[in-house]
Amino acid sequence: MATTNDLKNGLVLQMDNGLWQVLEFQHVKPGKGPAFVRTKLKNVLSGKIVDKTFNAGTKVETATVDRSDMQYLYHDGTDYIFMDTKSYEQVHVTPEVMGAAKDFLLENGEAMIAQHDGQVLYVELPATVVLEISHTDPGLQGDRSTGGTKPATLETGAEIQVPLFLETGTRVKVDTRDGSYLGRVS
Repeated sequence: MATTNDLKNGLVLQMDNGLWQVLEFQHVKPGKGPAFVRTKLKNVLSGKIVDKTFNAGTKVETATVDRSDMQYLYHDGTDYIFMDTKSYEQVHVTPEVMGAAKDFLLENGEAMIAQHDGQVLYVELPATVVLEISHTDPGLQGDRSTGGTKPATLETGAEIQVPLFLETGTRVKVDTRDGSYLGRVS
């Protein structure tokens, strides 16, 4: 048990028959009336985001979430298989839990897996990854580096928008949070 004064970003609360991760919180002390805590919570399983206000000092139940760095091994047709790099224990992750993370994950890639009571809650990739463009149409004569963008398919199968001057085989840095192009890698 903790109080709302102990809230911090990333903390997982157990309330309303679910697990909720604290995305943002703000302690508010109005000139008149009692202090309160304004929070933005994300349901760990469904991804739903809600705003919730607590009175300051209210007790909240925290959930024990084990976060461990794991290595992605392979996709067996239904699940994604990860291995704990310390204990060599393998964990099966469903496509629903993987979400958009599967678009930027290569074999032997690193990821952080969060589990609660043996159930995988979510997969978190590094903020950026370096991937190779497996296919993109050539740019047209007169295209400039400051111009528009074109679709490119990455080696993982994900499609992102890249500048017109990039070609097939170029390695690029991609933001895993929104799938945006960040730059070329030599």
